[in-house]
Amino acid sequence: MTGVFHASAPVRLDFAGGWTDVAPFASEEGGVVVNAAIELRAHAEVRLGGSQYLLRADDLGKQVELGESMWTRDAALRQGLLGAALWGSGLGPSALRTRSEVPPGSGLGSSGALAVALTAALDVARQVRRTPEEWAEAAFRLEAVDAALPGGRQDQYAAALGGFHRLSFSRDQVIAEPLLLDREFAAALQRHIVLCYTGTSRLSSATIIRVMRAYSAGEAAVVDALRLLADLADRMARALSAGSLAQVGRLLTANWRQQQRLDPGMCTPEMARLETAMLAAGALGGKAAGAGAGGCMFFLVSDPQPARLAAEAAGARVLDWTWADRGVLVGSPQ
Repeated sequence: MTGVFHASAPVRLDFAGGWTDVAPFASEEGGVVVNAAIELRAHAEVRLGGSQYLLRADDLGKQVELGESMWTRDAALRQGLLGAALWGSGLGPSALRTRSEVPPGSGLGSSGALAVALTAALDVARQVRRTPEEWAEAAFRLEAVDAALPGGRQDQYAAALGGFHRLSFSRDQVIAEPLLLDREFAAALQRHIVLCYTGTSRLSSATIIRVMRAYSAGEAAVVDALRLLADLADRMARALSAGSLAQVGRLLTANWRQQQRLDPGMCTPEMARLETAMLAAGALGGKAAGAGAGGCMFFLVSDPQPARLAAEAAGARVLDWTWADRGVLVGSPQ
């Protein structure tokens, strides 16, 4: 069999509730996350045929080529997400190529978006049909089980579904409730959010494990912070639906304060410097994107232009973006 198949999936801005989608908190108490997909995408391309297994991550500058005699489960899983995805597909010799439109370690959920794009592209190559929700679940299993990368489910659902959602997590299911924002408010929200890349995230799998062990051990600060994060997500859903920029800004900052209670390494010196500069430039609120410890921060600001200049002066790279109404897309390579 030959052919070329492509899929892409958007990354996200997590407005509130991040970390509560991670087990065991999500399964024991129920997590809530409010996020929105943005048009910065992860891309995956599958090219069937040939005699080798080729894994190529363009944005990371990495490429591995294995002959059929070397293509074993252990060898594939050593290659991370790409190897795990291609091995799990059961396809014969193929080339798997990926790229991302966001910097590495951005905190924007790019690995989840990539897992969704990989899953969808490989499904199309195998002529397998699934719903977006099924792609999200398959992508989560690819990351958390096959590639052994700990984390939650919010990124995969944002990437698969697109749009704004209130996501609730329990032991047995994920419920995705679309948030239907007023069109003018959504446009204003986009104009007044400045997305800043501070540098590669220093957050490790060990940090995720450490936070959730602290929760399981009943450490008061971590337990309280996670519960407050879930509550803040519900309040954020109401603020977005009501079209209140001021309340969204306040809740972003409140969420960031609780994130920092989870682990002492959440806020890097670069992030602290950026936050100080953005507050001085009139930010209404802001937070780290994703888990924290580097990567991106985003701020709701009263005047975007001076805020962008302040971010750049503080050493951050400002990223341009728009809302992504559509989630995973399959089709011809782009």
